[in-house]
Amino acid sequence: MQTKPLVFDIKSYKNLHRDELYAMLQLRSEVFVVEQDCVYQDIDGKDDIALHVLGYKDKELVAYTRIFPPQTYFKDASIGRVVVRASERKHKYGYDLMKKSIEAVEKAYDTTTIKISAQTYLKSFYNTLGFKEVGEGYLEDGIPHIGMIRTS
Repeated sequence: MQTKPLVFDIKSYKNLHRDELYAMLQLRSEVFVVEQDCVYQDIDGKDDIALHVLGYKDKELVAYTRIFPPQTYFKDASIGRVVVRASERKHKYGYDLMKKSIEAVEKAYDTTTIKISAQTYLKSFYNTLGFKEVGEGYLEDGIPHIGMIRTS
């Protein structure tokens, strides 16, 4: 059986429909708060300055990132809140999601330099997408992270 490709939509905060916003926040909470057992403030006041990359399978949101222009979150453009619903990870949608997010950064912000704050256990995943570790590891919300940069 062939994996069904995701359908992507990229929207600014003001263009998100309330049902899209609800699905986005629900997916982030499902993975970052419940699955990873991490109590933190996901609704951080930054969604309104981000572009949102929404990945749908059969009209259901199963993958998501938010992207920021340079000088907003980091000095460089950035991708964050990278999430794929647990039941859909077996299809390797994370690669499609990140490729679409990288394309969105390049198109929206005219840059190929992207910084991320990656969960340390995902270093090799991000390495395959061209990201390289920078600096020392650190704890973010109790989870080991590492800074990573992609330059083209």
